[in-house]
Amino acid sequence: MDKFNAATSVIDWTKSDAYHNSFLIPKDEVMELALKNSIDKGLPDIAVSPAQGKLLNLLAQSVGAKHILEVGTLGGYSSIWMGRALPKDGKLITLEINETHAKVAGENFAKAGLGDKCEVILGPAYESMIGLRPKIPFDLVFIDADKRSYPKYFAEAKRLVKKGGVIIVDNVVRYGQVNDMSVNDPDTVGIRELLAYIKQDKEVEATTIATVGERAFDGFLYAIRK
Repeated sequence: MDKFNAATSVIDWTKSDAYHNSFLIPKDEVMELALKNSIDKGLPDIAVSPAQGKLLNLLAQSVGAKHILEVGTLGGYSSIWMGRALPKDGKLITLEINETHAKVAGENFAKAGLGDKCEVILGPAYESMIGLRPKIPFDLVFIDADKRSYPKYFAEAKRLVKKGGVIIVDNVVRYGQVNDMSVNDPDTVGIRELLAYIKQDKEVEATTIATVGERAFDGFLYAIRK
């Protein structure tokens, strides 16, 4: 790093994202409309970035995902990215507790032409997960909901995903606060508990990848069920 001026602000990281995206992610009216509809309907502006959405899409393609579970829908932006990776007979189920969010996501799915592939289940995510008894296990699970519940979400995800399947957990770095023991809010503690849970779990292999970009300094956990 001595040879370079380190980019240390969200402005710098956003510019970097925009530069790379200009080569790798074509302008996409459907995705832009999904974001606009979500913001116009009052949803918080906390969806994954375009680069992160594209990564989810590529990961779903790379594992040949046919059945995807998402925990935390918001306006369905990440759902659309993953839903586009599904084959014709594929299915994505996404869990959302907020009725307004679920309604907006349904609108966005329809506009994206994915109304038949992406299904929102309304209700508390953990209760919904417990109630799921899929005949065919999921190939990929993406968890992006309340962080304090991550340990129990992960435990249920492991039950629901196939052997060799992938579980991705978003927002597990949080500006580096997870390793700062002076920070003890419930969400940060939930992530620490998830890491401790996985450390003792012999049925998964996992790693955390820290990221910087327009969504600032954060990261995701990538796990495979053995």
